[in-house]
Amino acid sequence: MNPLSAIYGGVVGARNALYDRGVLRARRLQGPVISVGNLSAGGSGKTPFVMLLGELLKARGIKFDVLSRGYGRESKGVRLVDPAGLPQEFGDEPLLIARKLQVPVIVGEDRYEAGRFAESRFGVQLHLLDDGFQHRALGRDFDIVLVTPQDAKDRLLPSGRLREALGALRRADAVVLSSGASAESFPVEGKLVWRVRRGIVPQNVPARPVVFCGIARPQNFVLQLRAANIEPVAEAFYRDHHAYSEKDVHELLALKQRSEAGGFVTTEKDAVNLGGYLSALAPLAVVPVKMELSDVANPVDTILQKIDERKHGA
Repeated sequence: MNPLSAIYGGVVGARNALYDRGVLRARRLQGPVISVGNLSAGGSGKTPFVMLLGELLKARGIKFDVLSRGYGRESKGVRLVDPAGLPQEFGDEPLLIARKLQVPVIVGEDRYEAGRFAESRFGVQLHLLDDGFQHRALGRDFDIVLVTPQDAKDRLLPSGRLREALGALRRADAVVLSSGASAESFPVEGKLVWRVRRGIVPQNVPARPVVFCGIARPQNFVLQLRAANIEPVAEAFYRDHHAYSEKDVHELLALKQRSEAGGFVTTEKDAVNLGGYLSALAPLAVVPVKMELSDVANPVDTILQKIDERKHGA
């Protein structure tokens, strides 16, 4: 193992042990907390799954809010996301969640304080904790962890992408197999195991498009486009959560001209990060991600039952 990865793993393991032994204590909100997280640094589908679970909760008439760190934002402290705001204020993924789900989304480095703000503003209700598996300072009532095939053979940061070793799944209540992951590759004994299909819904994509995106696994997006019989003539990839500048737009337009492309295609997250530059790249197709649960009618009943059992068994 890379020495830096070994040091990183030791620090993470020691911190988890302090929580497991009760030396460090998680603070609890009045409303139940459902955490959606993963083991790796990006690319497992946390945000689409939060939106999928949010839609299922809305269909049941269950009121909830979303708590998020707001990765990549320039602001500090607890903020209520304004759907008409900018990613620099709130982070691209919280902004996308707020726009799609139309429920309160609160960002804050301290998710407990974000939750307290939510309860003071909107009353005691269910909280969805976005990217919360490693945020153990906030107590949760149900832990959902998404895994991908790459996680099974990856290494710890910084030599790999894993934030925690696979053994951390023992803390999970439900393991979600994403992108074709196999249950045999992970320690899932005694856990609920759900499978999800993640696809794209391309509409009105220009002929011979330039594909560009700033996401964790850009090649997956390209493969999905090709599977939908969309063959890009050029590609431009940026770092995850990339905030687009005027220079980027000029470079993309120059790439379109050089490649004789008919337009552009990108993701919803990138559309958020383009902000006011969106119209400058017309014709541009913004492709939504669609996530569906396989072989599970509705996990909400299972989650709420488990939360209720723990509440009355405590």
